[in-house]
Amino acid sequence: MASQPQAPNNLKLEDQLCFPLYAATHALIKLYYPFLRRLKLTYPQYLVMLALWQNNGLMVTDIGRLLRLDTGTLTPLLKRLEAMKLVERHRPQDDKRRVVIFLTKKGAALHEEAKYEKLPLLGEEEVVGCADKDLAQLRKDIYRLLDRIDRIFEERKQRP
Repeated sequence: MASQPQAPNNLKLEDQLCFPLYAATHALIKLYYPFLRRLKLTYPQYLVMLALWQNNGLMVTDIGRLLRLDTGTLTPLLKRLEAMKLVERHRPQDDKRRVVIFLTKKGAALHEEAKYEKLPLLGEEEVVGCADKDLAQLRKDIYRLLDRIDRIFEERKQRP
């Protein structure tokens, strides 16, 4: 009886691309905790607020696309921000199916408050051992990876 070829053992933690990305993300978010605590936001809430501070009046689908979140994750997040009186939902008269999210006065004021808070990692080379230009390159490389992953998902959706 012929023996089967041995499968490569690629199920080692150190061989996974996802693990160092996951661990680094977790560690980076932990660096943000003191900043976020002062703003009384979770990290996902902070991301939504960043998107709205940059461009107030976004449709829920646009926020989801920007943050790479599905509506099942985004809707409860937006409801919590609305309960905190940081955002408001509006349905345009011409299309009641769409929901547009706007900052409230309190949400806009939080932006002013956040501007004066010390952000983690900005100009702090000793934290991550990288110069600002290296961090910019790392960010660029990560976005390139995200784009490749998005293309893979698009290709898979088009397969029969």
